[in-house]
Amino acid sequence: MELTQVERDILTALINIYRREDRPAKAEEIAKLIDRNPGTVRNRMPSLEALNLVEGIPGPKGGYKATSSAYEALNLDGTDDTVVVPITKNEVEVSGATASEIVFNKVMKSHVCNGTVRIIGNVKDFDVGDKIRIGPTPVNKLYVGGVVEGRDDTMSQLIFHVTEIISIPRIPVKKVAQRAVHIEPNATLQEAAKILIHNGVREALVDEISPGLVSMTDITRAIADGRIDLKVSEITTHDFLTIDSSELIFEAVKILGRNRVNQIVVTDSGAHWGIITPTDLVRTLALT
Repeated sequence: MELTQVERDILTALINIYRREDRPAKAEEIAKLIDRNPGTVRNRMPSLEALNLVEGIPGPKGGYKATSSAYEALNLDGTDDTVVVPITKNEVEVSGATASEIVFNKVMKSHVCNGTVRIIGNVKDFDVGDKIRIGPTPVNKLYVGGVVEGRDDTMSQLIFHVTEIISIPRIPVKKVAQRAVHIEPNATLQEAAKILIHNGVREALVDEISPGLVSMTDITRAIADGRIDLKVSEITTHDFLTIDSSELIFEAVKILGRNRVNQIVVTDSGAHWGIITPTDLVRTLALT
């Protein structure tokens, strides 16, 4: 189906708004999204409706909604289980943009690897020279980074030079995490430090009614403050993050990055089983 660029922009904006907010869109917000005059958008709607690409929704909360034929016209997946694949531009995530397809064009030479990515959203948000990162993809948890070298507005595509490809392996957390070392709550700081050093770890679980976590950093800070007579229970942290042992390490990466913590306690069948740290993850990624 031959559509003008304005018509393609309108349909893309409608699909984008509906996927994000599950509602029809007004002509004014479509116009703002595609950087057009609202009158231009309204003038195109009758022809799009005649082509069965747009449906008008009456009422105060109404507006316009793209039909299933619109998804077909743009070669997009119209199913409800479509996931968002984030795109960052110059290290800032682009709101309302997602990648629907990535194609690598040149992969035979180590120094030349180019690709194209189809954008759901406003492809005009990107310019030549922008540094982009796409991902994670839903299945393989793939990240692709590169520099925009061209833009095809008609096909809503970016042409980019690939600078990095990162894939996080589908490995359960339990295969990467370390079995937790346990320390009694009445242990002295010196005793706790010896246990941590002997086991080559920096964190341990404290066996109390309400399980806690103590680290070498906690012990060092207490000693530096002159509080050398404290028991481990007095510096124990009870507010810590957990992850189930069956989760993939990608989930651990997200939790560590989002919360800026140094460890996550791993649970297995409801019990506190182990600890996973950024070092564990880096070691795993370096060896795969």
